[in-house]
Amino acid sequence: MTISSKSTSLPCPIRSISLPTRLHPNGLNIGAELNKLTSLEMSSSHSAETIQAGVLGLVELYNSFQELIQYPNTQKTLVQHQNGAIVEEALEGSLELLDSCALTRNLFCNIKEQVQHIQSALRRKGGDLSIERDIGNYFVFRKKMKKEIVKNLRKLKHMENRIGSSLFLDIEQHLREVTGMTISVFKALLVFLSCQDTNIKPRGWSMISKLMITKSCQGGQIFSDMGSVDIALGNLREDIKNNNAKVDVNIARRRIQTLSDCIEGFEAGLESLYKQLIQSRVSFLNVLAL
Repeated sequence: MTISSKSTSLPCPIRSISLPTRLHPNGLNIGAELNKLTSLEMSSSHSAETIQAGVLGLVELYNSFQELIQYPNTQKTLVQHQNGAIVEEALEGSLELLDSCALTRNLFCNIKEQVQHIQSALRRKGGDLSIERDIGNYFVFRKKMKKEIVKNLRKLKHMENRIGSSLFLDIEQHLREVTGMTISVFKALLVFLSCQDTNIKPRGWSMISKLMITKSCQGGQIFSDMGSVDIALGNLREDIKNNNAKVDVNIARRRIQTLSDCIEGFEAGLESLYKQLIQSRVSFLNVLAL
């Protein structure tokens, strides 16, 4: 899974003046969850299952982070340090992360509708010439979708570039690490929706790859069920255009069903993550009200 950013590499242990690690074990939990996500990043498999595990791991990370924010000593430090500047930064970032999560969920919802339409068309029409129009509409949608992906990746890249580091407070460093990991998971989801799983690179990929330069992406490839459907439908359309007597729709059907199952898993994970992001924002708003 392409979960990598300069902000997600764990720093050397920092002794916090205001929040000693021994007083908040959830700080250790956050480190453990970050390590799990980093191990997924280094995995040789960039499959849908690996990325889904990253989304679920991010949910667990926010569980631990949420408990840390609710710790009384943490809240006291957040309010006192630089007149609550950390809280203001967290609130600003939380809105951007919620927006990115909502956009990603919407993309999965839209592709789900397209997949269901193609599944229905294949059942009714099989390899009939009339299916060509349905496939054409699918690729028009995919072209528009990739433009949205590029736009969202630019926003995430901008957020990532703003992440700094803290030499003073554990909670501030945790906030930036969690934010960086969240951005990286969103990037992985968007690239999953955009790329092919072969050496054939669709138009728009060059821009996407520039926005998604990571250590793991340089050394390997994301195996995208999304991309395999694009290829299967593209081949099917060519066979129909060329009046191939052996038009086989079964490959497309199987790959579409696999993608449909993947989408269900991603939607469930993103729903849980969205709720965690909302709860995190509420917690910071409560701190600001102290």
